[in-house]
Parts: sequence; C-alpha cells; structure tokens
Amino acid sequence: MPGHRTKRFCASAAALALCAVPAGCGESGESTGGGTVVLRYTWWGNPDRAERTERAVALFEERHPDIDVSTSFSGYDAYKQKLATQAAGGDAPDVMQLDYRQIDQYASGGVLLDLGRQKRVLRTHEIDPGLLATGRVDDVQYAIPQGRGTETVAYDVRTWKKSGVPLPGRSWTWSQWADTMRALAEKTGKPGATDPGQSEDSFEVWLRGRGKSLYTEEGGLGFTADDLTRWWTFTDTLRRAGAVSPAEQTTQLDGSVENTPLGRGTSVTDANWDAPASGFAALVEGGVALAPMPSGEDGTPGQYFKPSMFVGVSAHTGHPKEAAQLVDFLINDRQAAKILGASRGIPVNETVRDDIGPGLEGFDRTIADFQASLEGRLKDPPQAPPSGDNALQSTFQRDYDQVSYARMSPREAAENYITEARAELRS
Repeated sequence: MPGHRTKRFCASAAALALCAVPAGCGESGESTGGGTVVLRYTWWGNPDRAERTERAVALFEERHPDIDVSTSFSGYDAYKQKLATQAAGGDAPDVMQLDYRQIDQYASGGVLLDLGRQKRVLRTHEIDPGLLATGRVDDVQYAIPQGRGTETVAYDVRTWKKSGVPLPGRSWTWSQWADTMRALAEKTGKPGATDPGQSEDSFEVWLRGRGKSLYTEEGGLGFTADDLTRWWTFTDTLRRAGAVSPAEQTTQLDGSVENTPLGRGTSVTDANWDAPASGFAALVEGGVALAPMPSGEDGTPGQYFKPSMFVGVSAHTGHPKEAAQLVDFLINDRQAAKILGASRGIPVNETVRDDIGPGLEGFDRTIADFQASLEGRLKDPPQAPPSGDNALQSTFQRDYDQVSYARMSPREAAENYITEARAELRS
C-alpha cells in the first residue's frame, strides 16, 4: 500500500500541475519560495522498509536544512508501472530506487544522470568494484547499488515444525524441494509454496542450475521453448497436485509480501529476495526463517549474489548536486545505515558493513547470517539483463497465468512467450 511523506509533496501529476511553487508544491528539482530545494525520492517496498527510510530521510533533512525531501513508496509492480509512466513523460523523480532489470532501459532511454560527474559529493571508493560496475552501461555510472541480496525460500517456522516434515538443510535439489512441498501440503492441508512457475527469478535460478542462463552476452535469449516447457510442466504438475498455490492466489501477486500466499497465511513457504522477505516477519505469527534456493540435480547452484537494488538520479533533475548528496547519504552514512539495517540488503559500503554488522538484530541478523552461510558457494552473477527484460517479467507471469487456468498447455504458453520475447528484445 502506498505511503507518503507530504512536506511540500503533491500526490498526483494533476495536482502538481495546478500547484503554485510559493504554496510549497514545486516541480521536481525546483526550489520553494524560501530557497529550500525540493527533491522527490521514491522507492518500492514493504511498510518496514518505508518506516526505516522515512527516519533516515528525516535525519538527512536535519543535516541539510536547505533540502526538503518528498517521499513515496508502493509495492513493486505498482512502482514499476508508475515509474515507467513518469519516465516516459519526462517526470521521473529526482532520486529513485531501481531494479537490476531497469538499469539498461532507463540509462539507454536518457532517464538517468551520469553520476560520475558528481564525484565531489558522491563517494564510491568503499564499494566493491565488481558490485559498483553493475550500475554502469557503456562505462557510464548511471546507478549505485544500495545493498547485496540473494534469493531465498522464506518459510513459516511454526507451521513447518508442527508438520513433522524435516526442516531444510544447507542445500537441496529441485526434485527434493518438490518432494518436500508435497509432504508439507499433505501434512498441513495447504500448499507448501507459492507457485514458482510465475516467477522469472525462480526460472532463472532453475536455468542456472542446469548450466544455462536467461540471456546471452549479446542480449538474446539463453534458453529455448523446450527449457521453458520443461519448467512450466514441472510447476503445473505441482499445482495440479496442490503442492503449490492455485491460480486464484498466484494471479493476485503484485510484488508485495502482503499479497503472497505466505503473507496471507495460505502457504508454508515463498521464494523471494532476502531483503523484502523481512516483511514476512510482521505477517507470519509462527516466525520466519530462510533456506537456500534449490540447486540443479547435480548440485550446481543457480542462486547468486546480486545488487539487491540500486539508486539513481533523474537526468532532468534541477538539482543534481543535492540529489547526489542524498544518494551519498543513503550509501555511505553510518547513522543512516544503522537505521536502514538490511531492509535493502546488506550495505555495499564495506566500512559501513563492518561497522554495523555486529549490531544487527532481528530479521536483519537473519539476513546477514543467511548470506554468510552462502559465502564461497555461489557462482558469479549474470550481467545486467537487456532493457526488454523489464517488460518481459510481466509477459512471463501473464503467459503462465494461461497455464494456471488451463487455457494453454505448458508447450503452447512457452512457444508464445519465446515469440513475444524475441520481438521485445529486437525492439
């Protein structure tokens, strides 16, 4: 559900257009009549991330009384759609949270500022060079990673333990995972997992465990219709057996943990990224723990560490220096890091990470310990996906919906997706 800090913030484009600057509703990057710079900062996430971010922004405003930050957030799907509309209209927020899959699209589309030009206020020397490079396109630094994350199987501890099914260990294959989900469904009377068939992220983990990838280095598809048919046949069989969630539940997914079957209490597990999985802690009464994603049948891991998300600045901001100051604060300030915790993943600034690590508590500690358990066991992350992938995430889920509702066979849906994907990647 969207949340807003409304200091000089207009909730809609129409209101913004009608609002005079002296009244306190300046356009993005403008200054108010009193000389205060107004920045718009938006992100996606759960209420826990929002509450922490609001506190961090309040600290930034306290330190920079000449900068006023207007904030908003929503679930991932709604955020992605709104940002795309804003970007297309030349009205992207001054500072914006970005997904790995959005960098190429917005960089090549002229939406993002070259942050290399803000080196005087934006420090990046304490970020791992390889991690920092993931925010570059054609050697230009368009975005800065905010945290390191990985996919995980989040699960309801009390329900799982009560079922008598053995808890997950340090690793398991996809077939072992499937057997476990069947057993959980039989013992608990509800699906063991959210149906992973709709998730491009889960499909990528499955592919990598088989030695393949979503995309080639040239930006083409790295898999075939046969691969996707095999995946969707696997998940379709589990859904028909009641081992994973039914179509009427998975079609409600909107990127928020609140609308997942696990968040609603109608499944035992959910595959999600570790940082947003923190939202389950407030929803699942039985407590939440994290398990690794399944591997290939020969033990090849498909899971990987990646930047959990990025922060970028609009190419059209009226105040690039002040926007870069906010980015620097979010990445490098120790007090901000203590407030934000692991809500966006483990901090990327190595000094900050070492500083706050021992003090992490609650689910932040759960995430840190989970990542530590995977150190040295995962393969390198793939390169950032081509710009067309941002749209293809929705296409992937939509085509699998046809399988879920028995309107298409896995083969028909897979061939349909391949055709659409190739057309999207050529556009």
